[in-house]
Amino acid sequence: MAQPSRLLVGFAGVAVVANAMALVTPQESFAASKAADTGRMGAALSDAVSQRERDMAAQRSKLEMRERAVKASEARLAGQVDEARNSAPDVAAAGADEVKPDVPYDRLANIYQRMKPARAAPIFEKLDIEVQSQVARRMRDQVTAQIMSNMSPAAAVKLSMALAGRKVVDARPTELAAKSAGKSGGGARSGR
Repeated sequence: MAQPSRLLVGFAGVAVVANAMALVTPQESFAASKAADTGRMGAALSDAVSQRERDMAAQRSKLEMRERAVKASEARLAGQVDEARNSAPDVAAAGADEVKPDVPYDRLANIYQRMKPARAAPIFEKLDIEVQSQVARRMRDQVTAQIMSNMSPAAAVKLSMALAGRKVVDARPTELAAKSAGKSGGGARSGR
């Protein structure tokens, strides 16, 4: 049989001494030390519980404050809804003729934005000036500029005036005929 190691013998010796001390020590002092430990543990638990209660009370007050804010917001919204309902018949009666759905203009704007400007411009020119301006307002500025650069100058001017909120005045047919005759006549002379 092998001899036990020195480390094992050392631990056994320490265990014997500890057990001997436990037997010699009176039970009363052991109970007193245990009560002292329970007192410290009890105090720590008591502190932890009171801290937890304070935290819960703070959270409860925050929740109550949020609830009051939500109720105030609901009351404010209800007042705004009532006000809007009361004013809606007045607005509907006053602007019944002027109300136009925006959805077709939005869809047209998306369609023209997807087209190539050179192909969109001739079609866009033939639209009514009101439709042109409504659609152009809903398109991105860069796309509108590209389409306008491919439009005839007269159509681009009309659209620019409509977008600026100015009255669009059609040029008189006699002025247009004179201008076009001057352009074609001048071009033929310079070519000879």
